[in-house]
Amino acid sequence: MRQTSKSLQIDSRLLLLTFGLVLMVIALAVITASSAGAAPSSQEVSNDVCLGCHSQPDLSKALPSGEIWSLFIDESHFSDSVHGEESIACVDCHDNITGFPHPEFNVADLRGVSLQLYQTCQKCHEEQYSNVLDSVHQRAFAAGNFEAAVCTDCHNPHTQPRLTNEATGEILPQARLLIPETCARCHNSIYESYKETVHGAALTEEGNTDVPTCIDCHGVHNIQDPTTAQFRNDTPLLCAKCHTDPTIMNKYGISTEVYDTYVTDFHGTTVALFEKVHPDWPTNKAVCTDCHGIHDIKAVDDPEVGIALKENLLVKCQRCHPDATVNFPDAWMSHYIASPEKYSLVYYVNLFYKIFIPAVLGGMTFYVLTDAYRRFIARKQGGEH
Repeated sequence: MRQTSKSLQIDSRLLLLTFGLVLMVIALAVITASSAGAAPSSQEVSNDVCLGCHSQPDLSKALPSGEIWSLFIDESHFSDSVHGEESIACVDCHDNITGFPHPEFNVADLRGVSLQLYQTCQKCHEEQYSNVLDSVHQRAFAAGNFEAAVCTDCHNPHTQPRLTNEATGEILPQARLLIPETCARCHNSIYESYKETVHGAALTEEGNTDVPTCIDCHGVHNIQDPTTAQFRNDTPLLCAKCHTDPTIMNKYGISTEVYDTYVTDFHGTTVALFEKVHPDWPTNKAVCTDCHGIHDIKAVDDPEVGIALKENLLVKCQRCHPDATVNFPDAWMSHYIASPEKYSLVYYVNLFYKIFIPAVLGGMTFYVLTDAYRRFIARKQGGEH
């Protein structure tokens, strides 16, 4: 009986052990099967896998608006882009793509595509993304203008070339040439005016990168409203960034004293005071753009509008001074400091007073001192003056 009891105990243990092993095998089989059927992680999806479909030129999707969304990615263009150079993977940006079929992407039109995808830029470009939140574009967007520019309107992530020098962070010359064309996607009428200006023609026709582009005046990502009083009051400082730089101005024989002469004249003194004390208060005094223009700046010697010509300058003056006569502009010295070559009469009058005033004051001081000395001597000697 004891042997039978022991045999039963051993058989039951073997049965339990066998049952446990069977359960483990079944569990491993289920896990293995589920792992085999699961989509690979985003790290396992290479660009070659994505381009297997997206390199087909006719790959597209019809949207409810009737627009056709092209899903074609030119592999050569992407390879030449800054993202391609940096070996950015497709799934680094499209991180919800882990296999095929893709998750649902429900948008009504092409604008909806941009508005859903541009926020991906924040992951790598946090500083630029944050600056945009303080821009006139974002304020327009927040007010309901969904056509206001977002990241992907200016930067196509699949073709974007490198914009800045990796070592210095400065904008590359070839990138500067493309800036006005980028802004022209939304501001084409302004671009057409800019192309005809002394700055724009030099950039677009001659490839001269010394001249200002849109971002030099308006900024890059934190673009502010140019219609405010503060922006207008800051205009002289804005223009001075280039026009007081001898490394640029000396190439073209342009005076670097334009800002200093402006802030010491009857217009600039007031504007400079507003800029320092009350930058957001409006002033009716002329700033650079009132005389030279904004997006239509011409060379000062332009025969039609150049303000180096007296008749053209008079037209500018009469905008604020409607009663100005033909001799009115003669009071202004065109941003030059008087010299024997420029405004010689003013120069020699100034020179006369530089000598005459110290001579008169010095003579008076000498007379007062000698008189005081004579009084002191006379008093000491007990005599009368």
